Amino acid sequence: MLLCFAVSRCAVSLTGDRLYITSSSTQNKLLTLARDGTLLATYTDPALGEPSGLHVTPAGQVLVCGWKFDTVQQVGWEGESKLATLATKEDGVWWPSSVCYSSTTSSIIVGQYGYNILVFRVE
Repeated sequence: MLLCFAVSRCAVSLTGDRLYITSSSTQNKLLTLARDGTLLATYTDPALGEPSGLHVTPAGQVLVCGWKFDTVQQVGWEGESKLATLATKEDGVWWPSSVCYSSTTSSIIVGQYGYNILVFRVE
């Protein structure tokens, strides 16, 4: 199988058995691969739009930014389904380009292209 896919960002699960990869802006996908490169799951959501930032939390949940539609989504560890939309333009997100979860402060930190950094407390 030939997999034509331009990598934008990648992250590794804490156990090292899964690799999460976002595509270039034209494909709008999050792929989940096994350690040996086997495709395990493909996640797409029109609301994601040009995935940019990507991060795996200590709990194994995947955070991904949608640059085009100003969203931050939480995807399950299996990489198949959205668990939640964590933030949108209504929350001040504008062109999110990076995302990180801090377990020290229980915060999601979103870097925005050409704008400031947003910090969202989570419980």
